[in-house]
Amino acid sequence: MVQRPRGTRDFIPTVMNRRLAFEKLLEKEASSHGFKRVQTPIFESLDLFTAKSGPGVVNQLYAFQDKSDRALTLRPELTAPVMRMISEEMRAHSKPMRLSYFGQCFRYEESKAGRYREFFQYGVELIGASGPLAEAEVVSLAINMLESSGLIDYEVRIGHVGILRDILVGLGLSTEGEPEAPVASAMRFLDKGDWDGLASLFANNGVESNALENLKKLAQLDGGIETLESARDILSALGVSHESLDELSHLLAAVSKLAPPPPSLKVNLCVARGLDYYTGMVFEVNVEELGGEGQVLGGGSYKLLHLFGLEDLDPSCGFGLGFDRVLIALEAQAKRSGRSEVVPGEYPAPSVLVLPFRIDSFEVLEIIRELRDLGHNVELDLRKKNIAKSVAWADKNGFSSVVIIGPQDLENNQCTVKNITSGEQKTVDLNSTSISTAL
Repeated sequence: MVQRPRGTRDFIPTVMNRRLAFEKLLEKEASSHGFKRVQTPIFESLDLFTAKSGPGVVNQLYAFQDKSDRALTLRPELTAPVMRMISEEMRAHSKPMRLSYFGQCFRYEESKAGRYREFFQYGVELIGASGPLAEAEVVSLAINMLESSGLIDYEVRIGHVGILRDILVGLGLSTEGEPEAPVASAMRFLDKGDWDGLASLFANNGVESNALENLKKLAQLDGGIETLESARDILSALGVSHESLDELSHLLAAVSKLAPPPPSLKVNLCVARGLDYYTGMVFEVNVEELGGEGQVLGGGSYKLLHLFGLEDLDPSCGFGLGFDRVLIALEAQAKRSGRSEVVPGEYPAPSVLVLPFRIDSFEVLEIIRELRDLGHNVELDLRKKNIAKSVAWADKNGFSSVVIIGPQDLENNQCTVKNITSGEQKTVDLNSTSISTAL
């Protein structure tokens, strides 16, 4: 028996209804912030991702040679393809551009709960604008999306890569080196909270030990915008400018006006996101229910378009939302609270079953078309069972109403409309307007 590939999933109608509702919710929020949907191919040139992440990324990809011996890969993420699209298709578009996207991505890695080889990502990019207000537009959209979805008990962590880089360069660490620059290594240690690794790196590069203590104080700051005053004292002790910290303060003040307060918003100046192309604000959203796979969203300000000859559009700002992980978190929270609806609006519009009983179905086809034209979801009964069995089947399969039309009904130009939920029955004229009113 042929089975679906490891790390992939099938979505039955009830699951797909939920996923479609969530996608619609995200797109509605993105549109309300001025973001417009784009789409890129599922497979791209392999060079697109090795240029961004280095040749080592190939081991994580579904890479292949096509019949013309071109090196291609199924896309592992969507930011780089959107950057490629901008360079090819949108160079002349007015700036800034607000773009949203959604689609499947593929990574060849061990599949486990919350992590799949085929996964779905929703994201946005604000291209051609930078600074605290542009960043606040992106962060506030992320918060608005999560709030609209009904997610609770999530934590937003915001930092600024520029602050970390200023500190580390000020301590004498180099931004160049092989296989990894000392600044990049230090940022990776800080992001993971690996103080032993950072201490060893500092010792090997002649950095004084008191610098490590000041960085620990920075990491221990716990709170929102109010923690920035303490951060100023620490930066002063390290001899670092407050410019990036001022930008972060401006950003947080703007977010407080653009979005409702999230359950938890923490300033974490050691968040580095682990990617070299981030340049300014960085942020992550974590949900405790998901344990080790708790990060459901991440992004920040970055420089990537220079790789496509569009230096004037750097830096830009955006985020990627783990569509599957947010849904898993929502499902866990709904189960915990006893809610039946996981995503607002996840249930499809009520469906109507038209039941021709002992008559030729052709007699009702025109009415079915007219009811659909009026906006009703209508199915023609194809089972040809008795009325009791057909009504029971309609109830089991989630129909809201059944329209019963028999031989006597045709003669009298009438029909019966039965509400499945209440059990109420009405006899109405056999025309789409009367039936629609009774539904």
